[in-house]
Amino acid sequence: MTEKIKTLQIIHLAICAGTILVYYFIGDLTVETLKKIPTIDSSSIVYALIPVLAFVFSSFLFKSQLKQIDPKLKLEDKLPIYQAASIMRWAVLEGAAFLLLFLKPDFILFGILIIIYLIFLRPTEERITNDLSGN
Repeated sequence: MTEKIKTLQIIHLAICAGTILVYYFIGDLTVETLKKIPTIDSSSIVYALIPVLAFVFSSFLFKSQLKQIDPKLKLEDKLPIYQAASIMRWAVLEGAAFLLLFLKPDFILFGILIIIYLIFLRPTEERITNDLSGN
C-alpha cells in the first residue's frame, strides 16, 4: 500500500511543482505585485469567484467519487478510485490557478492561494485512511 501512496504523492508533487514553475516563470511575482490587492468591480467579480468555485467544485467532485466506493472493499482496493478522485480534485484547482494567471494576472495572489491549498492536499497515509473511512 505504501508503494501506491508514494505513486500518488509523486503525481501530487508533479502537479504542484509544475504549477509553481509556471507561476515563477510566467507570473510577475514581485513584492509590489503581491502587496497590491486588486480592485474587484462588476467586470472582474467572475475572476474573484474562480478560487471559491474551484474549491467548491473540486471538493464536490472528490466527495462524489468517494461515495461511489463500495464500503465493503479493503482499503487497498479503494485506492485506485481514491487516486482518480484526488487527481480530478487537483486538476480543477490547477486549472483555476492557470485561468487566473493567464486571463487576469492582476489576481495572481488568488492563484497563489489556490497553489498553497493544493500543496496542503498532499496525500498521506493518515489522510487517505481518514477520507476512505468516512465512506
